[in-house]
Amino acid sequence: MYIFESLKAFDTSLFLLLNGLHSGFFDGVMFAFSAKFTWVPFYISILYVVIKQWKSKSVWIITALILCIVISDQVSSGIIKELVQRPRPSHAENLKGLVHLVRDYDGGRFGFVSSHAANTFGFALLSSLIFRRKSYIISTFSWAAIIAYSRIYLGVHYPFDILGGIIVGVSAAIFLFLLLKKYRPNVLNSEKKISDLETIIPEITLGISLIGIIFYSLFLFQ
Repeated sequence: MYIFESLKAFDTSLFLLLNGLHSGFFDGVMFAFSAKFTWVPFYISILYVVIKQWKSKSVWIITALILCIVISDQVSSGIIKELVQRPRPSHAENLKGLVHLVRDYDGGRFGFVSSHAANTFGFALLSSLIFRRKSYIISTFSWAAIIAYSRIYLGVHYPFDILGGIIVGVSAAIFLFLLLKKYRPNVLNSEKKISDLETIIPEITLGISLIGIIFYSLFLFQ
């Protein structure tokens, strides 16, 4: 019990430290990073590359990526949150007045584990194992890490919520990758059929989205 309380106290202290590091500019950046619709162009670019690369076999890759997000989201939000029922810091009575919130956004009642962290890290890992390109791996894990951090910044998750979400997402990604490897090894071993420029479209899309987020934070976010 002492260890549990010590970990909880450490989690709360780390949250308050990270959540307390904020500014008007980064309020807009993190708010936009955390919004799911911000990344629709990125997901579309992934679909484009997968379809161009794998042709008729792309259905297996797309199905695996969708299932990764569905499993990560349902396990984190539909199962673990309801079982653990740990209030988000934005709803914690002992943290009233201490949590920095952006636009009064406080999320749902329970926060362990973070579905944002589960979904993004699961997607990042599975897609990286499939694409196997260094530039993509670096950019997509950076993307997932910033989204996960944005949840702490916005005051709706503790660091351990994020860690738990990462574990859920990574587990889902590994499970689905092993299924692909066992039952559809020919899909993973397909040779590249598209140009080098086309393969980096997801990274380019992330870069353009980042520029848009910065513009939004500087001129549109209030």
